[in-house]
Amino acid sequence: MPAVSKGDGMRGLAVFISDIRNCKSKEAEIKRINKELANIRSKFKGDKALDGYSKKKYVCKLLFIFLLGHDIDFGHMEAVNLLSSNKYTEKQIGYLFISVLVNSNSDLIRLINNAIKNDLSSRNPTFMNLALHCIANVGSREMAEAFAADVPRILVAGDTMDSVKQSAALCLLRLNRTSPDLIPMGEWTSRVVHLLNDQHLGVVTAATSLIITLAQKNPDDFKTSVSLAVARLSRIVTSASTDLQDYTYYFVAAPWLSVKLLRLLQCYPPPEDAAIRGRLTECLETILNKAQEPPKSKKVQHSNAKNAVLFEAISLIIHHDSEPTLLVRACNQLGQFLQHRETNLRYLALESMCTLASSEFSHEAVKTHIETVINALKTERDVSVRQRAVDLLYAMCDRSNAKQIVAEMLSYLETADYSIREEIVLKVAILAEKYAVEYTWYVDTILNLIRIAGDYVSEEVWYRVIQIVINRDDVQGYAAKTVFEALQAPACHENLVKVGGYILGEFGNLIAGDPRSSPLIQFNLLHSKFHLCSVPTRALLLSAYVKFINLFPEVKGTIQEVLRSDSQLRNADVELQQRAVEYLRLSCIASTDILATVLEEMPPFPERESSILAKLKKKKGSGTVSDVEDTRKERNTNVNGSTDHTTATTNTKPSPSSFVSDLLAAAPPPTNRPRPVPSSSILHMPLSPLSPQAYAVHSAAPLTPFYQVTSSPSSDLLGLGNSSAVNSGSPPAASNAASLLVDVFSESLPVAPLGTASAPIIEENFSRFVCKNNGVLYENQLLQIGLKSEFRQNLGRMYVFYGNKTSTQFLNFSASVVCHEPLNAQLNVHTKTADPVVDGGAQLQQILNIECLSDFVEAPVLNINFRYGGSVQNIAVRLPVTLNKFFQPTEMMSQDFFQRWKQLSDPQQEVQKIFKAKHSMDTEITKAKIIGFGTALLDGVDPNPSNFVGAGVIHTKTIQVGCLLRLEPNTQAQMYRLTLRTSRGSVSQRLCDLLSEQF
Repeated sequence: MPAVSKGDGMRGLAVFISDIRNCKSKEAEIKRINKELANIRSKFKGDKALDGYSKKKYVCKLLFIFLLGHDIDFGHMEAVNLLSSNKYTEKQIGYLFISVLVNSNSDLIRLINNAIKNDLSSRNPTFMNLALHCIANVGSREMAEAFAADVPRILVAGDTMDSVKQSAALCLLRLNRTSPDLIPMGEWTSRVVHLLNDQHLGVVTAATSLIITLAQKNPDDFKTSVSLAVARLSRIVTSASTDLQDYTYYFVAAPWLSVKLLRLLQCYPPPEDAAIRGRLTECLETILNKAQEPPKSKKVQHSNAKNAVLFEAISLIIHHDSEPTLLVRACNQLGQFLQHRETNLRYLALESMCTLASSEFSHEAVKTHIETVINALKTERDVSVRQRAVDLLYAMCDRSNAKQIVAEMLSYLETADYSIREEIVLKVAILAEKYAVEYTWYVDTILNLIRIAGDYVSEEVWYRVIQIVINRDDVQGYAAKTVFEALQAPACHENLVKVGGYILGEFGNLIAGDPRSSPLIQFNLLHSKFHLCSVPTRALLLSAYVKFINLFPEVKGTIQEVLRSDSQLRNADVELQQRAVEYLRLSCIASTDILATVLEEMPPFPERESSILAKLKKKKGSGTVSDVEDTRKERNTNVNGSTDHTTATTNTKPSPSSFVSDLLAAAPPPTNRPRPVPSSSILHMPLSPLSPQAYAVHSAAPLTPFYQVTSSPSSDLLGLGNSSAVNSGSPPAASNAASLLVDVFSESLPVAPLGTASAPIIEENFSRFVCKNNGVLYENQLLQIGLKSEFRQNLGRMYVFYGNKTSTQFLNFSASVVCHEPLNAQLNVHTKTADPVVDGGAQLQQILNIECLSDFVEAPVLNINFRYGGSVQNIAVRLPVTLNKFFQPTEMMSQDFFQRWKQLSDPQQEVQKIFKAKHSMDTEITKAKIIGFGTALLDGVDPNPSNFVGAGVIHTKTIQVGCLLRLEPNTQAQMYRLTLRTSRGSVSQRLCDLLSEQF
């Protein structure tokens, strides 16, 4: 055993640790630990009082045993006793034990809090630091409640020492992250911001971390920090390293503080004050200039510190996106890192340039590095760097270089790492579609894509190529010829067979004139692949065969023989069997005209967002790749000669010159194709806008749809489609949360204007929710808010869905519920904290728990704040929490109803209102509204059968209020008389006001 020096503070602890290390087996270690635990337990229970040194030693042993992985169920009280010691080492061990072992639900929390409070008020900086560190380490809600007022007071006090201020700032940061609702920053805000001017850079560094978190949640409260942050950054950047000697790291002045200040400035748009903006620009230029200087040290720590500041400065330049000179300089600086020997620097450079590529000012500068990026794609060893290179190529692509980039991606795809092949396939498909000048090139590219990486070509890709071929007359013949030639290869991927079957089934007649591609040859070619395919593909091919019967009567007999074979009519798969039976029967009994109608060409697909793009957004999630479709500020108008990508401006067939337009543009319906059959005909049309599904046939015809039955992922990630999508077939299966969105977001609403800095409270959809619990509460160009609620007695739970309709992230997202006086005493709303980032095309769910304390009139307000595109969006929406939500329906007999009605005869208990009908006086709708209002609808109670009678009980935490209602319609006068009687006059008035607005 190694000797233990006399200088060790606790010899017994050192000996115990040495014994543990010398144990030869696990059993020996457990035996030694059990022996020590028995000794410690006897010492703690002994009659002899232990001195502070002994307590400290034994508590340290317990802590060590715990860190070895053993449970400790005693010694907590002794550790708490150490907190009252006046010796630093004993108090330190006590706090260490508590921070590691004490549970936030422990019975000792009150004693611990008292000891911490004593240390915080002692004004001894050492003891104060220990207490603050303990609060931050534990970070429980109980501690936040106990010290929410003390920690900010210590932070801003004028006589607090610098080391304590640092600890207080970081402690407050931890409490704010764990329990933000308990930290009252309102009165301390200006004084916390003023800490950026503190003389001690350690205090400034800690305060900046705190302010960043607070500014992300409440940017308006901390916007004064911008000028102070710029001033402080300017002093750091322009100073010599000797001026900040204690905070200079390998010749870089205060790098951590510089990074934090630059990050703080990214919470706000560019400063409006010209002087501050000029000073900030000067700082950023200085940082870019210093990056060009030769290094002052060859050590890696120097380059790491310098590059950390540089990359954060570039992030700020990209965030502001307002200074063309700085953006171009940043791009050139990053270009130098693309061939750096450090892998991390190459990765970061590629990642930052992806964002720069989306700016109209720096896009051209990024394009100059295309050869370097392509070379990185070919030679880079690290797969993560290669993936960033793919992202950058995707971001810098436009019409001028699309063919080159797509060709390089296809070339790389043959040897690409399997983990990123699917993403590359999606990107190639998007770029080929978006920037194709010739549709023939697009078709060739997609077929080549399927040939190279067929296993990674998702359904969205081949769905999309079929959509475009169907919507463009001028490419159909070429597509048919190309897939016919591609199918002649000995080994074809199944996705190619799907595309070939679909296109030849629709447009095989366009190439049937060539003897080399006669109808019989086309059929034999397709059927030669049949036995190698899966069941869904075989189902698609059977649909193509029955289409051939309509297109080519000469092969009708051959196809009927195939359909009539035992392998089809008696197929074990019910889908294939049903198709074979029904298609065969259809071809036998239908006349030529009926057959031509049932099997006519597919109509053009209604255009919406590309399903491939939607899948890529969903796959990327956090927005690592800058979205070229939305963030380029319509740069393509100048670069590529195209205009709006989403609207069609003509109703005629496009001329060849219109190839310049985007393939994503909504194509005008071809003039040589029959229009879709009206719903009154023998065909229904449940055509999905995003998958090549065919029409289901009426009961007289086959009941299964043509082609594939697989439901495609929706391009509308949030279910934000217009009302026309209601008739587009059953939606794809989704998870529970997604199914809520399908239900909630099914109705169309007028789009509201964007949120402004001082947004008024929006109430336009409030009345819609009085008699229902689900629906869209608010929608504008950026955001859609959906609700799904449930209430039981005086409790309720509301699920709020925030849908990001853009492809850009919402940053600093926060949603809180405000109950103004006197509502805060009548209604208790607990809001679960929402994720601060909402990805583009994603949705976020927040749960509100609601408790009705007493009857109320006003409704709470939902405040939403987030940052989008460099500006802060503030939206305030009236939350539809109304008194009737807490109804419990009550069934009553006629005799009981009128007996109770007479008991509520006090004039103050009755409210009656006569009003004009605003909507149709439909009996069923009226019944549904009364039931939705929350009461039970009592049939056969009122002598007049045209009247409506209801009963229920309003449940609050304090009282229960019985309610009876009677609604008397006068259809001739288009009037209603509503009478409400409750045991509380204010409730009668409120319920009358709410219900009368519904008719």
